Amino acid sequence: MVMFLIAAVILLILTLHAVLRPLWAHSRKLAVGIATAMVVASGALYLHFGTPDALDPAMVRAPTTLAEARIQLERKLAKSPDDAEGWRLLGRAYTAEENAGEAARAFAKAAQLAPRDPEVLTEAAEARALAREDRRFDEAAITQLNQALAIDPLHQRARWFLGISQRQAGQPAKAAETWAPLLTRVDADTAATLLVQINEARATAGLAAMPSPTPAPASPSAAATGTKLPVEVAFARGIDTSHLPAEARVFVLARAVGGPPMPVAVQKHELGALPLSITLSDADSLMPTARLSGLGEVEVLARLSMSGTANKQEGDVESRPVRVSLPAKEPVRLVIGIE
Repeated sequence: MVMFLIAAVILLILTLHAVLRPLWAHSRKLAVGIATAMVVASGALYLHFGTPDALDPAMVRAPTTLAEARIQLERKLAKSPDDAEGWRLLGRAYTAEENAGEAARAFAKAAQLAPRDPEVLTEAAEARALAREDRRFDEAAITQLNQALAIDPLHQRARWFLGISQRQAGQPAKAAETWAPLLTRVDADTAATLLVQINEARATAGLAAMPSPTPAPASPSAAATGTKLPVEVAFARGIDTSHLPAEARVFVLARAVGGPPMPVAVQKHELGALPLSITLSDADSLMPTARLSGLGEVEVLARLSMSGTANKQEGDVESRPVRVSLPAKEPVRLVIGIE
C-alpha cells in the first residue's frame, strides 16, 4: 500500500509539472498555489471516496487462518455495524479463539440487532455465562433466555440453559419445571438422560420423582447413525510421553461444525492407553439436548491436555480436526502432534 501511494504521488507531480510548466514562467506563485490545491483536493477526495482497505493484501486475498478471517470480519462490521449475522460470525470466531469477553460483546451486538431471533438471544446468553469466571448466567443472560422462550416456548437450548440458571440460583423445582416440557420433544435416549436431570432437581427440592413420559420417536438421523462414531487415536512420532506432567490426559471430542466449541461427545483417557480405539456415542454427551444423533456432520479431534482439564490451555497439543459425515463408514484416525 505504501509503494502504491508513493507511485501515485510521483505520477501526480509529473502530471502537474507537465500541465503547469507554461504557467511557471509567468507566475510561479500561481502555479505553486494551483499545484498545492490539486494535491490537497486529490488526497481529500481519495480519503472520502476511496477504499484504502482494498490496497491491503490481507483484505484482497481469501483468509487462510481464523485470525485473518476475523480481522476481515471486524473491518467489514466497522463499515456495516448493523449486520446481525456478521456479529454472530464474529462471536463464533472469538469463541474459537477462546476470547470469551469479545465473543460475549459480539453476540450481545447480534442480539441487539435481532431481538426477535430466539437462537441469537440464546447464543448471547450462553456467551455471557462463558465470559464469567464462575460460568453463571447473570440477570441479563436470564432475561435473554426468557425473551427467547417468549418467542419460541419450546426452544430446546434456551430451556436447558434457563433450567441450569435456576439450579445455579438454588431453585431446583423451577429447573425441573422448565426442563419437563422437553421430555416429549426429544427422542427416547435424550428423554431418558434428561429425566435423570429432572428427577435429581426434584429430589433436591423434596419432590417425588417424575414418571417417564412417552417420548417423541427417534429422529431419522439418530436411527441412521446409531449414535456411534469409531475413532482411532495415536501420538505422532517424536512425542516422548515419559517427560509429560503426571496429570496430563488425552481428550477425544466431537463438536458441531461451525457451531459452539462445547463438544457434543467427549471421552478422557490416560496417556498409557494410546494408541487407542474408542467409540463416541450419545452416552458421551455433556448435555442431553446436544448429542451426536442430532447432527449430520461433526468435527472430531484429540487433545493432549497438559493440565488434565478439558478446556484448551497454552501448551496443549491437538490433532488436526477431521470433518465427518454421520453415519461414519470408517473409523476416524487422529494423530496428536505433527509427524
